[in-house]
Amino acid sequence: MTKLNRKTKLTMLFVILTIPLLMLAGAKLGNRYYYLISIVIMALSMIPFFVSFESRKPQARELVVLAVMTAIAVISRSVFIALPAFKPMTAIIMITAMAFGAQAGFMTGCMSAFVSNFVFGQGPWTPWQMFAYGLAGFITGLLGETGVLKKEKKWPVVIYGGLLVLLVVGPFLDICTLFLTAAMPTSTSASAVLLSGLPYNAVHATATVVVLALLYGPIMEKLDRIKVKYGMMEDIQ
Repeated sequence: MTKLNRKTKLTMLFVILTIPLLMLAGAKLGNRYYYLISIVIMALSMIPFFVSFESRKPQARELVVLAVMTAIAVISRSVFIALPAFKPMTAIIMITAMAFGAQAGFMTGCMSAFVSNFVFGQGPWTPWQMFAYGLAGFITGLLGETGVLKKEKKWPVVIYGGLLVLLVVGPFLDICTLFLTAAMPTSTSASAVLLSGLPYNAVHATATVVVLALLYGPIMEKLDRIKVKYGMMEDIQ
């Protein structure tokens, strides 16, 4: 495994401390400032990414590629608006993270959740969704950077994607429901919410597995060609 660099540690600091504290502060304020909190979360998600450019001049095409991947993630969620539990978006975020690292994965996850909610509806749940999908990108990128997940081995990534949704992303979104609907969450209410969300999360996990199985190889091949051709993200990992 490779040693985590300072950029990754900075992102980890934002993920573990700053953003969850910001979300809890929003809950204490009665979730009246979710737009402001969402914008601040987006800004925080971008800071570590731009720090990665400190040793070289950033190239616009690097940001364009991430913007394109974010757009693909948004579209992949929007086309299944009639089946809201079927969310290919998580798989696209994971592919981006495997290609460009934890910082890019976290930023893509946050941005995708925020932008796609202009279709699905903004609300006090938006910051929670931004963090959940950003966390999916961050964890995936982190595992890719440290060598736990090998970019060239598709099936471990596919299996991991399903487990990530079932064990992390889905339950975290269920906890959001708990905090937004219960004045004083209890273990009983938490168990009820998590159990009721299990079928929904299972569909979400299935969508992630299917999309990764079908598109991980082709998209990753295209992204690798772009990186080699234009010398992109060469110092991020």
